[in-house]
Amino acid sequence: MKKILNVGSLNIDYVYQVPHFVQPGETLSSTGYARYPGGKGLNQSIALARAGATVHHVGHVGADGTWLVDFLANESAGISHLTQVDGPTGHAIIQVNTEGQNCILIEGGANRCVTASDVAAAISDLGFEPGDYLLLQNETSAIAEIIALAAEKGLKVVFNPAPMDKSICKLDLQSIDVLVVNEVEAAELVGASDSDDYEPLLAKLKQSYPTTNILLTLGSRGSVYAGVDGTQHFEPAQKVVAVDTTAAGDTFIGYFLAQIASGATVQSAMQLATRASAICVSKAGAAPSIPRI
Repeated sequence: MKKILNVGSLNIDYVYQVPHFVQPGETLSSTGYARYPGGKGLNQSIALARAGATVHHVGHVGADGTWLVDFLANESAGISHLTQVDGPTGHAIIQVNTEGQNCILIEGGANRCVTASDVAAAISDLGFEPGDYLLLQNETSAIAEIIALAAEKGLKVVFNPAPMDKSICKLDLQSIDVLVVNEVEAAELVGASDSDDYEPLLAKLKQSYPTTNILLTLGSRGSVYAGVDGTQHFEPAQKVVAVDTTAAGDTFIGYFLAQIASGATVQSAMQLATRASAICVSKAGAAPSIPRI
């Protein structure tokens, strides 16, 4: 099995149950509250570990977030390159409505202190070799530098550019091995409009990034993979009653990459990732809802 280095965010999630998302000028009382470990980086490391992968996490927390490091350690994720910095830990304020949909506000905090030097040290100290994987999201700093470093070291980069912003469009993504995007992110990336027909969107992604394998997630419809070798696979979603969709995408990515790193086929990886994300959305919370293999 190939090793996986996840350079990712660690957040404290403050989750509020609401009858509907807060509107401009509105004051709304929540119907429930909970605090969870979160952040796309942490969620994806948890998913990788629970899927049986060997994953090491690179990132930072403040003094208020040391319990997140303990949480990762208890899940058997590598924490030797998780360090404490001055300032607050990243956090998210999450509204979850009665349909299980979410609305998220993120404060980067310590996640903005990640550097390419942090990653270079981890690659060296942990013995990562060409062909191993580096997983990256868009909730930390130094994204461009980390992508370039990983390519230089021969690591396969799996990039989930979420949350999407204009900085992503300025990145050189040609060295990415797998680009994982949802329809909204994909549309913004290639300057298209998202619609019920995903095929034109997928075609534009393939045209824009011909050297990159594309994994396009389609929410309740499923996901589709388009490889640089011309292969394509569609995997329908499983029908479940959604309670909280917060970590569904992170679960899918973690399980998919864990399978790929173990040598599984794309089709079998997508099938297991789909089942895992279906279980995830049926439970409340982010990391606590991610299933074990």
